[in-house]
This record gives sequence, C-alpha cells and structure tokens, in this order.
Amino acid sequence: MYKNKNFFQVIGSWLRRMFMGGSKEFAKEQEENNNNRINDTEEIVSPAKQILRNFLDRKLAVGALCVVICMFLIVFIGPLFMKNYSDSYTEATQKNIEPCLSMMSVPSELKNDIKEIDSYGSFSVGLSNSGKVYVWGATKIGTTGYDVKNIPEEVQNAKIVRVAAGIDHIIAIDENGKIYGWGNNRLGQYGPVPEGKTAEDFPNIIYMPENLTVDVNNIKRFECGYQCTAILMNDGTLYIWGNKLAYANIDKFIERDNLIDIDFTLNYVVGIPKEAKSVYTGTRGLFAQVRPNMNASTSSIKDYLGKRKIVGIYASSDNICLQLDDNSVCFAGDFGLNSTPAPNLQDGEHYVQISAGTHHYTGLTNLGHAYSWGTNTFGQCDAPGSKTSGVSKVFAGAFQNYAVGGNNELLKTWGLKGYIFGTDGYGADIFQRIINGGKMTMTIGAVAVIISSIIGIIIGCISGYFGGKVDIILMRVTEIFNAIPFLPFALILSSVMTQMTISQDMRIFIIMCILGVLTWPSLARLVRGQVLVTRENEYVVAAQSMGVKESRIAFKHILPNVISVILVSLTLDFAGCMLTESSLSYLGFGVTYPRPTWGNMLNAARNATIIKNYWWQWLFTSIFLAITTICINIVGDALRDVMDPKSNIDK
Repeated sequence: MYKNKNFFQVIGSWLRRMFMGGSKEFAKEQEENNNNRINDTEEIVSPAKQILRNFLDRKLAVGALCVVICMFLIVFIGPLFMKNYSDSYTEATQKNIEPCLSMMSVPSELKNDIKEIDSYGSFSVGLSNSGKVYVWGATKIGTTGYDVKNIPEEVQNAKIVRVAAGIDHIIAIDENGKIYGWGNNRLGQYGPVPEGKTAEDFPNIIYMPENLTVDVNNIKRFECGYQCTAILMNDGTLYIWGNKLAYANIDKFIERDNLIDIDFTLNYVVGIPKEAKSVYTGTRGLFAQVRPNMNASTSSIKDYLGKRKIVGIYASSDNICLQLDDNSVCFAGDFGLNSTPAPNLQDGEHYVQISAGTHHYTGLTNLGHAYSWGTNTFGQCDAPGSKTSGVSKVFAGAFQNYAVGGNNELLKTWGLKGYIFGTDGYGADIFQRIINGGKMTMTIGAVAVIISSIIGIIIGCISGYFGGKVDIILMRVTEIFNAIPFLPFALILSSVMTQMTISQDMRIFIIMCILGVLTWPSLARLVRGQVLVTRENEYVVAAQSMGVKESRIAFKHILPNVISVILVSLTLDFAGCMLTESSLSYLGFGVTYPRPTWGNMLNAARNATIIKNYWWQWLFTSIFLAITTICINIVGDALRDVMDPKSNIDK
C-alpha cells in the first residue's frame, strides 16, 4: 500500500484517516493494490522458483550462504595445497609466535650494506659493514616482556663487528672485543653471575665470565643456540655459557682447547677436535655414522673419511653437515623421509660457504650458485641454484635464506615469511591447523546430521502415517531418547572410549555415531507432525484407493511434500552438531591431539596464560567457528521463512 511513499507520507496518511476518516485517495490506493495483485497472479511461478526468489531477496541470508560456501571451499580444498602439512608437526624453535609476516623483511637500511645475518628462532639479526645492528621478525620473547627489537643504546653507539641470535637472546661483539647481550637472561644467556651470588647457587647455568673481551681478529666461530652461546678462537680457546638443561653435554666443552670448529644442534653441542677425524659431543656413538648424502646409506666416519679430514661443521636441529678438506661434504644424524638431498654439483664446482638453518642447509659454490637442501616445510629449500649469478655470500636463518651480492646488496630471499595467524604451543602453524581442523569439524557435523536424519525421517514418517499403536510405541521410544541428557551421556561414552585401545579414526567414527544417534528425536517429531497433516490430503486417499503400497505412499508421495521442513531442520542441526563436537573436543572428550578440530584447538588455549598472552591461539579459531555456525543458522532461518507458504517476505 505504501510501496512508493516515504516515511513522512505514510505517517500523514495515517493521521488523515485517524481524524478525518477514509478518503478518495485511500480508495484509489486500494484499487491500485488490487490491480497489482491481479497482474502479479498473471505470471505462473513454480514453487521452487518462488522459494529461490524469496531467498535471493534476503540479502543477509544470501551473504551468509556465500560465507558458508567459502568456508566449505577453504576447509575442503585448502588442505590440497598444503603438501607439507602434518597433524603431528612440532617445532621447538617456533613456539607461541605471534601473527607476523616479516620474518624475511630485511630493513631497507641494511639491504645494500649486508655484512652478516643470523637467526635461530622467530627473529633475525643483521649487521651492516658500518657496524649498525638491525633486528626483524617476531621479536617479542614469550611472556618475558622482552622485545629484542629494542636494541640497547650502548650497542647502537658502538661499532659492532660480529652478531649472533639465539632462541631468545642476541649477542654482539664490538671492534674492541667487548661483548653485549640483550633479550632474555634468566638462564644465563648473557651476563655474569648476579651480584651477591656465586656460580654454585646456579648449578644448571654456566654464566659468561665477567668483563669478558675477545680478540675480534682471531674469532674462528661465533654461534648462539637454544639459550646458549659459544665463541671459538683460532688458537682453540672456547668460551661457552648458557642453560645446561638445554644442552646436556655442555659440561664436556668447558675449558676445552683442542677444537677447530663448533656448533649447536637442538639438543647437543657438537665440535671437531684438532685431529679432524671425528665429531666430538662427549656422548659415545652420537654422529659416528655418516653418509655422502641425506638419502644414502651410512658408514662409520672413520671408514668414510680415510685420509681426508674435517674442516668445518654445520648443525641443524637433528643432523649435521661436515665439510671435508677435499671440498666434499657428508652428513650425519636423523633426516626426515621427505628431505631434499644435496644437489649434484658440476665438475669442478664445490662449496665455498655453508650455512645451517633449523632443518636445512644453504651452500654457495665457487661458481656463485646458491643451493639449499634438507626439509622443505616452508619452502626454505627452494633456492635459485644456478639461476642467480653474482652471489658472494649466503646466510641461512631458522627457515629463511638470504643471497648477498658482491656489493653487499641483497639479491634474493626464500623461505618462511611468517605465520598469518601465529603458532601454537607446539610450534605448529595455526592457520594450517584451522583449515584442517575445520575440515574435521564439518565432516563430523555432516555425518552426524546424516545419521540423525535417516533415523528421524524413517521413524517420523512411519509414526505419522500409520498412527495408532505404531505411533504410540515409536513416540514413546522417541521420548526415551529425548529424555537422555545429551552432553553428560556423550561425555560418559567419550570417557569410556579413552580407556579403550582404539585408533583415532575409530574414535572419530564413534563420536559421529554418538552425535547422530542422540540428536534424531526432534526431527522425528517434526516429520511426524507434518505427515499427520499431509496424509489426509486427497492424493493420499486416491493412492490408497488404487492399492498403492503403504510404504510407497509414505515415502514416495507424502515425504517429498514435507521435504522443505526437513531441509530447514537439517541446516540448523548441522550447525548444532558442529557446536556439539567442538564442545566435546573443548572439554577434552572429543577428537584428541594431534588431529585438529576447532574444538580441541580451543581446548589447548583455555588456560589463563594463553588467553592473556597468546590471544591469537584462541581468537582466530573462535572467529572461524562463530562465523560458520552463525551463517549456517541464518541460512536455515531464511529457508524456514521462504519455504513456509504462510510466511511473508517482509515479516
């Protein structure tokens, strides 16, 4: 009636009718409305087309449907592009990293004057030839409150000649040999014994000697590890300090003076003694077997070396690369099944520089070619090879690589840029786990709905069609299932499963069955009510008169006419099953780690420390779960309105 009028015209029309009665204008409007209704009925529209039109007129519902479709595409197609993803992936050096995409973002001031770049964990430190220090990446250190990007003023004012980064600290040495440190120092990462204390007060810490200075021109190797630091001099003198609990064999290296090289794996200090015929760890048998490449068979280091000697050692987390005096390399330690082997070099080509990351190595050959090999989880082994020429230096970060040209300019970077949603307490990428967890959550919800729908439709249809004693018996059974307290019962069954020796896949299947078997009563009642009304229609009586089988009448003639109600119920139940699965997993009774679901990802982030300090570990998962379930409910509500012939689109 007021389709072409604005708000004030409508109010004016109401007031005129209230105080002055009906008018010719009102009669004219009624005539126009009647004509419009007659014109509207001239177009014959099928029910399905009318439902589609009504649904498309609801912009909120259409938007929600688009979001749901996008979520389905992301969680079911996204994992196909995650070839290196593993549910059980953990990484000690990447735990609790905040959302960050700047791990390879070398500061612009450093890009054309690079002397050194080093990294061990989530951040990198760089040094220019002018002696300035730069830090980039995820620079906040857990809950300590330290941010290594805040370089001490005394370091900024000094001319630094060497830098190295550990998991939570940075060490710098100036031109006079003075050593600086910043970051976390709780476990002796840098600095002497606290004032008023002695070394005996800290049996698990080796402190840096007080007022330690070194001859910068005679430094052979300078490395930081997991809460430890080592400086090896050309004369074999070794300075090493840090957390003993991080490296159980660190005591074996104190006051040693017979090493020619040193490095850190994740759990061990490794060194090369002066005879250069073995790897020294202080632990018998460790790294005693070597191989010419990662996928080759092993042999004893003594037999493999023969008359050759080791001139350098480079350590990743689980394995080491040894450079020999004939310019060849060999490897020792544990290697993943999907490790990329070291490339076969051309005749006359050999490595002149090797740098180690967390799980990979990057080498520079005498021909200026840069190669990377090892584990390629984040593309850290996608080196340019012979495609980039003019490389004079290469640096390997934790999962990053930098190729530097002859004029100290940055030529190319490859590897991990960062984590868009951060990492969890195991070092896994939260974004990847959200995608794979969403697939599991939606799959469980969908299968549970299918199971409950089959049971509910069959029981509801039979009960409503036959009535009588059949209806009474089936409805009593429905009431019994409906009376079962769902969440406590599901928790009890899930708790029983934890005591059983069953596989994770079987556990997931049982959870889907539990959800399906316990959620059908509401649908059965709904279908029964619709069938009770529909069975009195003329076409049902006609089918009965023709002798059509009762089962055919119930499931072929009546059921299709109540399908709209069933579709609405399925849509809403799907969101409910997703939330229920997430609730069970959140409480620890659903799918367990390492298999991700949105529920158990939230379960891992339910303590106060994570909620306060690692907000990204619960926020993004919550957003995905909330948006998906809300949008599914919006779509379900819209379908209920447009499929109801008594509903008005402007309702």
